[in-house]
Amino acid sequence: MERLRDLAATSAVLERAKGVLMAVTGCTPNAAHEELAQRARDGNRTLLEQCWLTLGALPPRTQPAAPAAPPLSALGSVTAAGRSGSAGSPPAGTTDLADVLGRIGRDLVPVGSPHELAGCLLSHLAPEAGADAVMLYERLPEGGLGLIGYAGIEPALAAQWRHVPPLTGVAALDAVESGEPFWLEDLATDRTRYQLIGDPPEQWGSRAWLPVPAGDAAHVALGVLRRQGGPFAPRERELLRAVARLCAGRLRAFDSPRNGAPGDVAQTVQAVFDALPGAAILLTPLRAPSGEVEDYRIDAATPEAVDVFGRTGREMVGSHILESYPSVAGEPLWQGYLRALQTGHPFEGEPLAYQDVVGDMPVTATYSVRAAPLGEGLVVTWLRHDPVERQEQRLADVQRLGNLGWANWNLLTREASWAAQTYAVLGRRPGQGPVPLEEVPGLVVPEDTGPLTRAIDGLVSEGRPFDVPFRIEAPTGVRHLRMVAEAVNAPDGTPVEVHSFVQDLTAQRSAELALVESERAMLLQRGILQAERALAARLQHALLPLPSKPVRLAGLRVEVAYLPAQSGIHVGGDWFSAIELPDLNALFVVGDVAGHGIDAVATMAQLRFTAKGMVSTGSSLTGALARLNQLLLHSRDSQTTATMVLARYDPDRHVLAWAQAGHPPPLLVRRGEVRFLDRPGGMLLGAMSSPDYESLELRLEPGDRLLLYTDGLVERPGEGLDAGFDRLAEAVRTHGSGESGSLEALLATMLADERRDDVCVLDIRMPLEDVQDAADG
Repeated sequence: MERLRDLAATSAVLERAKGVLMAVTGCTPNAAHEELAQRARDGNRTLLEQCWLTLGALPPRTQPAAPAAPPLSALGSVTAAGRSGSAGSPPAGTTDLADVLGRIGRDLVPVGSPHELAGCLLSHLAPEAGADAVMLYERLPEGGLGLIGYAGIEPALAAQWRHVPPLTGVAALDAVESGEPFWLEDLATDRTRYQLIGDPPEQWGSRAWLPVPAGDAAHVALGVLRRQGGPFAPRERELLRAVARLCAGRLRAFDSPRNGAPGDVAQTVQAVFDALPGAAILLTPLRAPSGEVEDYRIDAATPEAVDVFGRTGREMVGSHILESYPSVAGEPLWQGYLRALQTGHPFEGEPLAYQDVVGDMPVTATYSVRAAPLGEGLVVTWLRHDPVERQEQRLADVQRLGNLGWANWNLLTREASWAAQTYAVLGRRPGQGPVPLEEVPGLVVPEDTGPLTRAIDGLVSEGRPFDVPFRIEAPTGVRHLRMVAEAVNAPDGTPVEVHSFVQDLTAQRSAELALVESERAMLLQRGILQAERALAARLQHALLPLPSKPVRLAGLRVEVAYLPAQSGIHVGGDWFSAIELPDLNALFVVGDVAGHGIDAVATMAQLRFTAKGMVSTGSSLTGALARLNQLLLHSRDSQTTATMVLARYDPDRHVLAWAQAGHPPPLLVRRGEVRFLDRPGGMLLGAMSSPDYESLELRLEPGDRLLLYTDGLVERPGEGLDAGFDRLAEAVRTHGSGESGSLEALLATMLADERRDDVCVLDIRMPLEDVQDAADG
């Protein structure tokens, strides 16, 4: 490989050195090669050393002028005179042209493609010859021309004229075939004779097409396009002819690697590749006219190289990389190949996964790819990572993540082998070595020695597998482990080897113990709460007895419903009162104490009985609410709050006076119309020291229905209270209109889902028979 690299490097240096001499003197490639060889012999140097000296600065040596056109002869004379130190002056008018050609020749040396060559020429010919665009066409083997480089024209136009068929009336094709330049200087006349490049063609008023090289050997046409019209000046024509001769040498340097594939280098590389193990290929870049790499040609391949079609070794030679490995396009590998070509430094790709098929089964393998420049191409090698190493790494990862390790014992040779993780699980240092199988019970706590010993004896004597938990003492405390083992038997059934693993279950065991303890605590707490609920429920039933059927109070029909919450185990503080007062008026109360449990029931009882006592002894509704507020503020738990509705009905006047403390408004049904009453002012009880309470009056009419209720009837998680009020009103319209409206049906509609709070409802109705009684009176 090193010899091949030296050969490729030598060829490249030789071609560039020849290009320098051709650019400066205008000589042919063969003459340039002979010149370099002669200078090497004169200076007692190798040809490679002479090439490097030539690329740096041409050493002085007198040489006759090249036999060419007069301007190049003059250039050769001037150059020779300059090198020999002659004091003579060049002919008039040639110094300026010689300098221009010298600059062009030097700038052509480093160009790497015909596209770069066109750009370099345009940068010099624009100020010297008025050029606005440069095009390079190459004669194709099948006839016609192919665009290999351009500058100063749009890519779209270049694509349109990328291929010129072998037609008549094409100046570029005529220049190549005749070996003579064509000067198109009269647009009106030229457009009748030739196919003119351009869109529109008028954008270039004059053009020149010159063969490269001149004469019968021409295979490239150099086109110079100018926006200005009119003829080319004599000096401009001389300059363009000289530039065409300069391009001939540089284009031959491009032709060598392009047209020589597979060539001698590729054949030599293939001979070497045939004897090499591993997978490697030699790639030659295939460039577009713009100089960009479009694809790569495989010019050599090792026998172990294989493509997606199953072709191997020499079968792949001649195919393109995008044909053999289409997935490479646009991937990091493609960019890496380009960087290796541009920088000359090898590219080391990241490991990549590739799916092979082994025995009809897809197997994903990991490869590392390397691309190293060789001459104008690349040597690409790829290495498959050892699957054994990968499996060992996976096994080590599994043991580490599962906190387990394997252990093997040979019962015949008495040899033992442990994984590194086994030492960590058993709390031993690797330097201590593995423990014999019969001594493993000595590592565990005394209480667990017996079961493990019996399990090992059964495995060794009868081949019975086991899975036994045990504990060991560690510096961090007791650790919970398990050991799973099975025997490998000889043909006669005698166990000869033991395969096992040990696993650390301390974290899982700790979690299990914590869970058991948590369950115990939860069961204990649940029992306490259930006992509290039972006590609160009995207390509530004792303090708040429910009538079994509707009752008559002061001429009104009253039905009561109380439904405890279904979720949770607490009893709430909702209550009601519906009693006849000493003056034959009726008192109606619905209240709700914040919270649940014994405390809520106790507060409920205190408020219920205090309210009944105060109103029964003559206190006004608002005065009773004010005193109840003070009672809560000075209770044992001053943070307790409650809501309440107090209503007093006078049967003689059919008037219901009522007041409220932060409670939902009563619902009135009258002649099929459903509406909520406007609430009088009143803050909930226990919220502030001096609230103002107001009262309102409502005259009841025969057939009226009035619902007093707690918030559990209308509240739902995730919705506003107004939605609950709307739902209640709709349910009453559907199930509660008229005297026959059922409270049970209304509650079933409102409480279809699980109840999260207690519900208390007073359903107060004025019967329609009161109307008949009044008429009879």
